[in-house]
Amino acid sequence: MELLVRTENNLPLDTAEDVRTESRNGERTRAMEMREAGILKRLWRVPGRNATVGLYEADDPAALHEASTSLTMWKWMDITVDALATHPQER
Repeated sequence: MELLVRTENNLPLDTAEDVRTESRNGERTRAMEMREAGILKRLWRVPGRNATVGLYEADDPAALHEASTSLTMWKWMDITVDALATHPQER
């Protein structure tokens, strides 16, 4: 199933720089692993915000939850998920 996932990163502003760097690097590494596994299909930045919009593919909502919670910055993210259905014009 395809899912549109919006994330907003709310990492506290007073987070130590070494923790920020380590978290960003871990996030990038995990995102690349998810791309290679076919879970993360596309990813866009939201200009002017610490946010992304992504196209994900997962067997079910539980599989997406498992993938999301594996992200390094999971505990600081506000995540919104919309399941997508094929439009008749796409058939």
